[in-house]
Amino acid sequence: MTRQLRRVGALVALVLVAATAPGCSYNQFVAQEEAIRTQWAQVENQLQRRNDLIPNLVETTKGVAQQERDVFGQIAESRAKLSGAQTPQQVMQAANEQSAALARLLVIVENYPQLRSSETFNRLMDELAGSENRLAVERMRYNERVQEYNTLRRQFPSNLTAGIFGFREYPVFNAPPEAERVPRVDFSRPSS
Repeated sequence: MTRQLRRVGALVALVLVAATAPGCSYNQFVAQEEAIRTQWAQVENQLQRRNDLIPNLVETTKGVAQQERDVFGQIAESRAKLSGAQTPQQVMQAANEQSAALARLLVIVENYPQLRSSETFNRLMDELAGSENRLAVERMRYNERVQEYNTLRRQFPSNLTAGIFGFREYPVFNAPPEAERVPRVDFSRPSS
C-alpha cells in the first residue's frame, strides 16, 4: 500500500512540477491549439473563395471569348464564300451573310469599344494568381502555427504537460504529389 501511495504521490508531484515549470503551460497549449484552428479556418476560407470565384470567371471568359470567336468566324466564313462565289445569287447570299456578321460585330464594338476577351483573360489570370497567392500565405501561416505548437509539445518539460493532458501532434499542410504538375486551364469546346 505504501508503494502505491508513493507512486500516486510521485505522479501528483510530477503533475505539479510539470504544470508550474517555465515554458510548460497548459494554457499555452490551449492558446496555440486555438491559433491552429483559427488559421486552418483561414485556409478553408481561401479554398472556398477559390472554389466560388474561379469557375465563374472561367465560364465568363469562355462566354466572352466564344461570342467574339463566333462573330469573327462568321466574318471570315462569309468573306471566303464571297471570294468563291461564282453566280450572282452566290455573291448576293455571301454579301448578305457578311453584312449580317459585320452588323453583329458593330453591335459588339458599340457595346464594348474594346473587345473584351483579352481583358477578361487578363482578369482571370490575375484572379487565379491572386487566389493561389492568398491560399499559399494562409497555408504557410497554418504551418507556422503547427510548427510552434509541435515544437513546444516536444520540448522538455512541456512534453510532460502535453502527455498528461493528451495534447496531440498536429499535421503540417503538405501539398499533394499532384501539386508538382502545372495546372491546366482548358477553354476548348467539347466536340458536338
